[in-house]
Amino acid sequence: MESAPNVSLVGPDDGEHIDLGPARLRILEDGRTTAHRLGIAEITLAPGMDGPPQHRHAQHDEGFYIVSGTVHFTVGEAVHAARPGTLVMVPPGAPHTFANHGDEPAVMVNTFTPDLYVQYFRDLRTMIEAGGAPTPEATIQVMRRYATEPVPDMT
Repeated sequence: MESAPNVSLVGPDDGEHIDLGPARLRILEDGRTTAHRLGIAEITLAPGMDGPPQHRHAQHDEGFYIVSGTVHFTVGEAVHAARPGTLVMVPPGAPHTFANHGDEPAVMVNTFTPDLYVQYFRDLRTMIEAGGAPTPEATIQVMRRYATEPVPDMT
């Protein structure tokens, strides 16, 4: 008899926790269960947090489902306020970034297809733990390891 694939069950206190200062992540699926087709993280953004520099991914789609708070997405020159219940899907090549301009934490579920970007967050954690500052320049350096490039300032 053929054995069934393993099913992953991640409880509310489980998952890999990554603290990046104003952003905290909980990796829900790092690609092991999905043969690296999908990665999922829950991200909590501190109030007043600016996100990463605007950037484009070459090799993965990225999704953001807003659970609480309002997350402002900048896509090229357009800014969109995403409230709870909003899904933002970013295909490869689309410029984007996000920020929490509110007074309360914002929570979103972030997907990566394939799971390529899970390791990006681990690398940022390693950089910070080694004493590196998460400056825009340092963040861009890590992004480039994962087929991601910054978008020139459009203002």
